[in-house]
Amino acid sequence: MVATSDAMARVRYVGLLTAAAMVAFAANSVLCRAALGGGQIDAASFSSIRLLSGALALSAIHAVRRRARTPRRAGWFSAVLLFLYAVPFSFAYNTLTTGTGALILFAAVQATMLVAGLAAGERPRLLQWIGLAAALGGMTYLVLPGVTAPSPTGSVLMAVAGIAWGLYSLHGRGAVDPLGETRDNFVRSVPMVAAVSLLSVGNFEITPAGTLLAVTSGALASGAGYAIWYTALGGLTATFAATVQLSVPVIAATGGVLVMGESVTLRLVLSSVLILGGVALALPRSRRTGP
Repeated sequence: MVATSDAMARVRYVGLLTAAAMVAFAANSVLCRAALGGGQIDAASFSSIRLLSGALALSAIHAVRRRARTPRRAGWFSAVLLFLYAVPFSFAYNTLTTGTGALILFAAVQATMLVAGLAAGERPRLLQWIGLAAALGGMTYLVLPGVTAPSPTGSVLMAVAGIAWGLYSLHGRGAVDPLGETRDNFVRSVPMVAAVSLLSVGNFEITPAGTLLAVTSGALASGAGYAIWYTALGGLTATFAATVQLSVPVIAATGGVLVMGESVTLRLVLSSVLILGGVALALPRSRRTGP
């Protein structure tokens, strides 16, 4: 009876951590859109503050949680990929709504992972091919020209961010100390994003509210969110870890409606059903990815 009670408590604990991580990941889209859509900060400054505050938060969390020194892979490749995710992500939200941006990001991340699997020799089942076709059809429908179509520039930027994050996730597989490596990548990315801010000085715009939103995105939604996710992963199956991330675009879209007063179009709803449903069918049974 005690063992059963402990097991149930563990399940609830992991469930709460997982839910918190998904909300944190979706919050990045909501916070960025609130800051940029409201004219509170420019995209370059948001990126710089987000990555800097994320680096500081992850450094503090890693220092507290570290039990012993563990070897980490040195290098700048992952930091460059993180930079190529964070900067286009921010600039994309100059023109995209919260839900649309999160959906394009998520679709690009998963598409990158799936293509990498095919390139590595994975052979999808028929159901997975159907899922891939549905997801591709949903993305095509989302970006087709029309009154409710998202900005082409914003869509391309968010797709670039998603591809970069997918490659970042692939490169980070097998990390001995994922939290420590993520901290290192955030730290290394700061000089790169600072250079973008210097190049964008002509568009500099920052307010206390915008700064607070960027710090919240970096320290809480990114830094604390990743720490929570890595903790939760230990209690999740690979399939569930991948599938639960289908909730992120939905949570982000809901946040956009509640926080920004954005409308939900029929195009977005139908595209979401096709993309998220298709990805759910196409997911390999052994995948474990981070958002």
